[in-house]
Amino acid sequence: MTTEWEFDGSTGKITARTWPVEAPRYLAVLVHGYGEHIGRYEYVAATLNRHGATVYGLDHMGHGKSEGERVLIDDYEAVVADVHHVVQRARADRPGLPLVLIGHSMGGMIAARYAQHHGAELAALVLSGPVIGSWEQVTSMLEMPEIPFVPINVATLSRDPEIGRIYAEDPLVWHGPFKRELIAALDRCLKAINAGPKLGSLPTLWVHGAADELVPLEPSRAGVETIRGENFTERVYGEARHEVFNETNKDEVLGDVTAFIDRVL
Repeated sequence: MTTEWEFDGSTGKITARTWPVEAPRYLAVLVHGYGEHIGRYEYVAATLNRHGATVYGLDHMGHGKSEGERVLIDDYEAVVADVHHVVQRARADRPGLPLVLIGHSMGGMIAARYAQHHGAELAALVLSGPVIGSWEQVTSMLEMPEIPFVPINVATLSRDPEIGRIYAEDPLVWHGPFKRELIAALDRCLKAINAGPKLGSLPTLWVHGAADELVPLEPSRAGVETIRGENFTERVYGEARHEVFNETNKDEVLGDVTAFIDRVL
């Protein structure tokens, strides 16, 4: 049974969630993307549950049910610290089990930065459509006197139109403009990741949609190549859009994720 819980995060109360199984083989921590919330990952969590994982996740500061001005993040190191709190909670709940960190989009950036700080504590890292390397279509807005409001085209999320409809109607999703402070913090985080260190021997899986217009494939590839270690696997899905975990071939994608985890374990 899914449980919600709170902790004192870097900037206020953070809402987190646990999807437990009775006798887990491993632990998985999910890290969500910009403007969304961990409640959008029920299908991913259920798949990982069936695979033998107890799953954890959190709503980042200013996102979902967590406190803070909406989508205002001025330091991603604080977000990494919040993720670390969830990782420590998972380890306290189930000592000794291997732990896999899975980050999507902006969450992929956060997960990559987490791995640079705490990679030795992880069994594996999965990056889904990660904002990594560069994200010029967003960071270029810093040069403008005012940040323009460019609403997300929900059709870029998935070939499944139902995903876009649910996203557009979700009151916990942010539907407004980017905040300048967040873009500046994101730019600093990308540069920090690019500066290293590399991921060394940490088993890493990168999954990405070939038709991703929100976080284009090639800039993300350049970022992944900058930090990847020697134990690296990639899967690029033709025609798939940004949210590969919500795509029409999501079971193929999640099958690749669970097969990768099996190889690591």
